[in-house]
Amino acid sequence: METLLTKKEFEKALREELNKQLTLEHPIFEELLTRKDNFLIKKMALQGYQLTKYFLEYIEHLFYTCPIPSHKRKLLFNMFEEETGYFSKTDNHVTLMQNFLNSLGISKQERDKEVAYPETRELIEYRMRLVKDIETYHMGVAAVQIASEGQNLETKAHQARHTILREEFNMNQKDLLFFSVHQNEDVYHVQEGIDLVVDICSSRKMQNDAVEAVKTTCGLFYNMYDGIYRRDCLNKPR
Repeated sequence: METLLTKKEFEKALREELNKQLTLEHPIFEELLTRKDNFLIKKMALQGYQLTKYFLEYIEHLFYTCPIPSHKRKLLFNMFEEETGYFSKTDNHVTLMQNFLNSLGISKQERDKEVAYPETRELIEYRMRLVKDIETYHMGVAAVQIASEGQNLETKAHQARHTILREEFNMNQKDLLFFSVHQNEDVYHVQEGIDLVVDICSSRKMQNDAVEAVKTTCGLFYNMYDGIYRRDCLNKPR
């Protein structure tokens, strides 16, 4: 039987897995920045919006079944911010994403007509299965709070996603609030997710499962970009 990792060892394993496969290193971002491709950024945004629509539901499930009161309160604050934008003094986070789409010239009709690509749907459904099953609660936390919220902490050449978009596409800061708000808040949300996973994983198997959930989720994010890359980048004329 494998020995239980110490809290410090377990946290290190979770963070190392999070940082192994960074989506900002996907070739679609190089293509986007090289070509300044408005069509491509719209498709990336529309597929990203498919994820945003479900995020509050993930947090709601994690909140309702959280077994530790102190962590439950932190999830409540997370949920409240997602729904209201109260702590960031902005707006509902789905609305922030809709504002970003609008800044790209995407109409409400175009936004509502978009459907998740199979790769995007796979990521949505994987996380939903984990958060809805009490037996995989620890994996749901790892997938949502660590791997998913951790995506917003990624940088490329020491620049955050919203900084790159602002400079390369001449966008204003207000249009990019969805990204800047998450980059600030998710430092805390990722740590809260790690703390919760560390506290509830009482066996080495649970610890391994949580690390695997981070790995799988990061892989599914990368795979989502593969799907967009194949359909909306490789098949488009240069």
